[in-house]
Amino acid sequence: MGSHDPKWWLGEPLWETVVNNGLKAATYFWPGSEVKKGLWTCPLNYCSQYNASVSFEERVDTVLGYFDLPSDQIPDFMTLYFEDPDHQGHKVGADDPEITEAVARIDSMMGRLIRGLEQRGVFEDVSVIMVGDHGMVGTCDKKLIFLDDLAPWIDVQKDWVVTHTPVLAIRPPSGHDASDVVAKMNEGLSSGKVDNGKFLKVYLKENLPSRLHYAASDRIAPIIGLIEEGFKVEQKRTKRQECGGSHGYDNAVFSMRTIFIGHGPQFARGKKIPSFENVEIYNLVTSILKIKGTANNGSALFAESVLLSAA
Repeated sequence: MGSHDPKWWLGEPLWETVVNNGLKAATYFWPGSEVKKGLWTCPLNYCSQYNASVSFEERVDTVLGYFDLPSDQIPDFMTLYFEDPDHQGHKVGADDPEITEAVARIDSMMGRLIRGLEQRGVFEDVSVIMVGDHGMVGTCDKKLIFLDDLAPWIDVQKDWVVTHTPVLAIRPPSGHDASDVVAKMNEGLSSGKVDNGKFLKVYLKENLPSRLHYAASDRIAPIIGLIEEGFKVEQKRTKRQECGGSHGYDNAVFSMRTIFIGHGPQFARGKKIPSFENVEIYNLVTSILKIKGTANNGSALFAESVLLSAA
């Protein structure tokens, strides 16, 4: 529950921007929506406290119910969140039949939403954007890198490690020079004597590829290891066997990409657009709503290139 402390949330989410512009927003389980920031108070009946046991049907029907309110009470912006197929992907990987079933279920929920909007006669007037936050790739025990295998070069202790996978993050204690740790780790990884060592590259965070935008915060550990797609870093060898799935690898990897579908008055039917970064969605939504957004990492030009008539 500590994650609901506003100090962890430095950006301005769309629902807060909407409210700051004098409009109404409603959120259903969207990550971060329970955090009270600025004018956003997670209002009763317009913001739900996350509860995974609530059925997907109930979530869809609740959002559809907003359209049955008096016109001056209908939210201008609504979010609807499903934790599938991410939930299954972590358990069984990206290619298991269970994933196909989960995707089919989400497809049926989108159908339920669309039918509900059509029954209310508003489907062609509402902008619907469907997005995922990431892709998924299978991970298995044969694709493991063990930090203990680096002992001949450096002893990377467990309490130094913030996260192991899919991004290795290390905060060495005082008395250990980060540059020296990186150099010794990379020496061992490239020696050919560490199993799968060539699939991990360690950096001082300021030396990471600039395209990752992953260096300018104190929250980011001083040492970052980039792991090749599908591999995992663990501290030591165990007899545990595991095959599952993960995300958070380099976003240039195709398997980390996700879906974007837009439908509504400002989206051209059948148009396909090139891949883009998710940070662009903020300005896309503010353009559709014709409201002023706060400073962000997206581009106003993106909305103009996608919408038929951007604000």
